[in-house]
Amino acid sequence: MHELSLAGGILALVEGAAQREAFTRVLQLRLEVGKLAAVEVEALRFALASLAPGTVLEGAEVLIDEPAGQAVCPGCGETVEIVAHGEPCPICGACGLVPQGGDALRVVDLQVV
Repeated sequence: MHELSLAGGILALVEGAAQREAFTRVLQLRLEVGKLAAVEVEALRFALASLAPGTVLEGAEVLIDEPAGQAVCPGCGETVEIVAHGEPCPICGACGLVPQGGDALRVVDLQVV
């Protein structure tokens, strides 16, 4: 389950920010996990909850946005929305879409005290 490793990285990032910015607690953590990021959102949420006790994330509300992927179609040249790799173009049916976004995992913002 690579989500546990991802959660550990997120925690390290947040705790580093807590040291730099001198906050002691996160009230809300907002993440963006693109549909093409190959991350199981509920597993990530569980992993974060498992790692949170005793850290600045303990008790934090975790909000996760899941934007769809974007891809350019080589057939018609349009930018289209996709939710999985390997989908055909919803406009012309061509294969070989080139992903352009929706594959990132990132911390969007924190509400802290």
